[in-house]
Amino acid sequence: FKSSFNRENLYYEVRPKTLNIDKEIIKYIKSNPGKSGIIYCLSRKKVEELAEMLVVNDIKALPYHAGMDGATRSANQDAFLMEKVDVIVATIAFGMGIDKPDVRFVIHYDMPKSLEGYYQETGRAGRDGGEGQCITFYSAKDLQKMEKFMQGKPLAEQEIGRQLLMETQSYAEASSCRRRSLLFYFGEEYTLGNCQNCDNCNNPKKKVEAKDDLCAVLETVIALKEKFKADHVTDVLLGRATSDVRSYEHDQLEVFGCEQGADERVISAVIRQAILAGYLEKDIENYGLLKITSKGKKFLSKPESFKVMADSDFSEEPEPEMMKSTGSCAADDELFSILKDLRKKIAKKLGLPPYVIFQDPSLEAMATTYPISLEELQNIPGVGAGKAKRYGEDFVKVIKRHVEDNEIERPEDFRVRSVPSRNSTKYFIIQAVDRKIPLPEIAKAKGLEFSELIDDIEAIVYSGTKININYYIDEIIDEDSQEEIFDFFRECQTDDLNEAYRELGEDFTEDEIRLMRIKFLSEMGN
Repeated sequence: FKSSFNRENLYYEVRPKTLNIDKEIIKYIKSNPGKSGIIYCLSRKKVEELAEMLVVNDIKALPYHAGMDGATRSANQDAFLMEKVDVIVATIAFGMGIDKPDVRFVIHYDMPKSLEGYYQETGRAGRDGGEGQCITFYSAKDLQKMEKFMQGKPLAEQEIGRQLLMETQSYAEASSCRRRSLLFYFGEEYTLGNCQNCDNCNNPKKKVEAKDDLCAVLETVIALKEKFKADHVTDVLLGRATSDVRSYEHDQLEVFGCEQGADERVISAVIRQAILAGYLEKDIENYGLLKITSKGKKFLSKPESFKVMADSDFSEEPEPEMMKSTGSCAADDELFSILKDLRKKIAKKLGLPPYVIFQDPSLEAMATTYPISLEELQNIPGVGAGKAKRYGEDFVKVIKRHVEDNEIERPEDFRVRSVPSRNSTKYFIIQAVDRKIPLPEIAKAKGLEFSELIDDIEAIVYSGTKININYYIDEIIDEDSQEEIFDFFRECQTDDLNEAYRELGEDFTEDEIRLMRIKFLSEMGN
């Protein structure tokens, strides 16, 4: 029996994965008391951590993954079915055989590896035809990590895996109707223009005329003899002379750079929406090569209006190691300004750049959630116990006075309790560094790329913990070079890596600059 893939009662939403994802999930669950839900994570470790985080915040939750013994797994599944707990935090191992029709929400902590997996897992919500909220947290960096994990597999398997990830990325970043995109992927056409039950339909973006862009895309696909995928077509359109483009001599084509200077998100949207509209098609048998259809050829001979919405931008989510600010987005601009003045005063007194005390995003968070004790201040991103103890006293005093003077009602959801970390990667790294184990060996022991280890060490230092990696730096960077980079950060008013790389990049690698930034922050600020 063949029936529609459309589940009309399911609401689809994709949110950017930010530093406050745990708080966002806790707030969502608490605003839906008594409702059953499943949260999917890609790793067993995250399942355990998140389940524990929910429990300490008074949410009835249990973990479920294939690494648990069979008896515990069965007991946790039964507890969910019998409504002794409201939430199951699970890997994809959970849900295949459950018969629970009233799951009201499915949250994806990580974007799944394929749209097949996404459809199947979201499909566990609202099987009784009632409410079914499907909320996914997406970061482009997550997909990049998944692509790295495929290295070492047979080439054909890598190609297929990459194609599945590209389809997932297309779905997540698209600004068009999610239901329509999802059904199209499974070969079904959604004829209604607006489903009114997804985030993109409920909050539509402004459309832009893209008739000329579509003509350029179609002409480029023809010039490439319909033998290349969307990313290669985009590179040629934007005039990017990548190694692949040069090896095929596509930088010599007349169409090369015909869309130079255009917004890449608009070009991506044109390609995706041209496929939905039937002007282009993907050759699935050949890993998604773009082909022009007869409808596309007719369009080229007689172009007509073609409007698209630019794809959403998920490329700049804040990360702990590189928190950036583009101007105050604090709820309370007056308090934000007061806190900046206080930071400047303390920095001047200690002879430090202001960012060493607290970064702007930390001040913005303080001006949004009003922490009035050192314990609450520790929950602010980029603070931690070390910095709260060292610099926090003056800040919480100022915030408390501001709250009292202005009779401000503090947000109730702020007081999210965190789980004390016991055997985490953080403590492993600190202990290994104390024993002066070379950083590449520490990375290997934890199964991390070297850049990921630097990410983790940066997060440790930014939260106020002193860490001494001089033994490794002394091995790879000579004394004069160390002094040059150290002096740069001492005199610079920002710790922005891009600015440091512009100033120092010709002489030093990114890793060397980041390692010296860790040394500077640890010695001067912690």
